Amino acid sequence: MTLNHSLVQKIGNAIKEVSRNRGSTWWYTPHMAAASRAITERIPLVDSLLEVRDSRIPLSSTCELIKHLSPSSRHIIILNKKDLANHIQLKEWLKYFEQKKCLVFGVNSHNKDNIKELLNFLQARDRELPKIDHGDQTITLMLFGIPNVGKSALANSLHQIGRISATEKGRLKHAVVSPHPGETKNISGLKIASHPSIYVLDTPGVVPAEILDAEVCSNLALTGALKDCLVGDVELAEYFLSIFNLSDEYKKWAKLSLSGADDCSELERRQKRQYLTDHTQVRRMLYEAVSSFNGDLEDEETMSRLIKADFAALRDPFNLPPDSDDCVRKVAAKLLNLYWTGRLYHYTLDVAPSNN
Repeated sequence: MTLNHSLVQKIGNAIKEVSRNRGSTWWYTPHMAAASRAITERIPLVDSLLEVRDSRIPLSSTCELIKHLSPSSRHIIILNKKDLANHIQLKEWLKYFEQKKCLVFGVNSHNKDNIKELLNFLQARDRELPKIDHGDQTITLMLFGIPNVGKSALANSLHQIGRISATEKGRLKHAVVSPHPGETKNISGLKIASHPSIYVLDTPGVVPAEILDAEVCSNLALTGALKDCLVGDVELAEYFLSIFNLSDEYKKWAKLSLSGADDCSELERRQKRQYLTDHTQVRRMLYEAVSSFNGDLEDEETMSRLIKADFAALRDPFNLPPDSDDCVRKVAAKLLNLYWTGRLYHYTLDVAPSNN
């Protein structure tokens, strides 16, 4: 058994235990259960269903509420946070969904040009809807999905770009946006287009009452879809490093290494290190730790030794002395923050199935 598999089981079992015993003030609370019912009740009433997923976990972030529905023109999969995902893998996932006859669109909710493209895409789809003869038609879209996939940020961006495009005046509304899952409490509507009027409903993120797959649990935790109180930072960072160490991503950072600069004076090496940004120094230290390590990384004990070496190497770029209190946890928290914000590297946890 590899360490990666062991960590998946450890994290997954911890989360499954919480969901099974409701041992959390956050997991499937009465509020979340009510939100699930409210969303389900609106499914037949809205014109289009926009299921927002995380581009890093296109399968793990599937919303259980509509799993029973067959692909249709009303259901559109929005792969958000595409700027954080591996671009090659994202293309594979888009191709996979298209071959499954699913409507799909990859988006970065903070990129205005990308939002304009999405808005044009949605308006084109809405023009294909059956027309109503009486009065001005109002079209309603509903955003829904698991927590922390960027539904509220996407709703705000569509609202802002849509209002500008329609040259409408008046105060902009804003859905509550937070980096923490479970912050959206109510269903709110925002206007994103005129002639015809199009409104988007922003809904609270919902998780199923129980998740049975350990790998899905681990992926949700690592991408921030679950509150970090359910799994510790150290366990998540170890899981992240077990994935990273087995990838070839570190090889791209070879030019950052200082190990080959033997002809440089200590002052020159120090100055070179000084002008590297924080995340660049982290990349350099990880490259040197992984590239200089020898051993079979499929072996659990060997991978464990490398992860310990990774943690030790990261103390310097994070300015943490070896004897500082809670050093491992602080390294883990800082490393995860770099991953979550896309400053370390872009990695897709769910591998696209073969399109053959």
